[in-house]
Amino acid sequence: MSDDSNKTTHFGFETVPEGEKAGRVQGVFSSVASKYDIMNDVMSVGIHRLWKDAMMDWLAPRQGQKLLDVAGGTGDISFRFLKRAGFGHATVLDLTESMLIEGRKRAEAEAMADQLDWVTGDAMNLPFADNTFDVYTISFGIRNVTRPQEALNEAFRVLRPGGRLMVLEFSQLPNPAMQKAYDLYSFNVIPRMGQAIAGDRDSYQYLVESIRNFPDQETFLNMVRAAGFENAKYRNLSMGIACLHSGWKI
Repeated sequence: MSDDSNKTTHFGFETVPEGEKAGRVQGVFSSVASKYDIMNDVMSVGIHRLWKDAMMDWLAPRQGQKLLDVAGGTGDISFRFLKRAGFGHATVLDLTESMLIEGRKRAEAEAMADQLDWVTGDAMNLPFADNTFDVYTISFGIRNVTRPQEALNEAFRVLRPGGRLMVLEFSQLPNPAMQKAYDLYSFNVIPRMGQAIAGDRDSYQYLVESIRNFPDQETFLNMVRAAGFENAKYRNLSMGIACLHSGWKI
């Protein structure tokens, strides 16, 4: 067995041992769980809802499909998917139990209880058999995974042939001046909002740092292809503040 004890990764702008990252990410999301949905609305001025709707537009859920929503937290993507599909099944998987608890409290969760499962688990080691799901989504979560390539490899494994991957994540603006302006907002405003609304500046400082560390669109596209996905492509949202990546298991 190889010794991975000396491997490091990013936790925001901090370099940490790989073995520590998952626990620290859990700490972040345990801290912000009760205010997570409110903060998403405030930070993005509600635009995250339009991004998620754009995700559903491209995904075009069909009746009877089985979705695995990884890092699904409070269920935003799963609820949208089931409403669009009309009928189907969604498994919401998240590393942080308190995020899943908040999701179960939402009105949609009660209305769709027979179509939903809530599972605590790791994106890099999914507790599901090969070829199980029709669709795999991960929304604003893959940048928090210790080894994103392993998460993409696992996505490929659990999807059925003909299954589809879709990743929604913050990305990079193509214009340096616009990127600088966005960074000024991110680093100066969002942590202060986190303190004011969620009582937690440090967690939101980590979140904005993690966005800047995430690979750009083309680099991540190559990672999707490396996992085995075909017909892989991406679409920028809000000029690249966020990005949708899509791929198919052929």
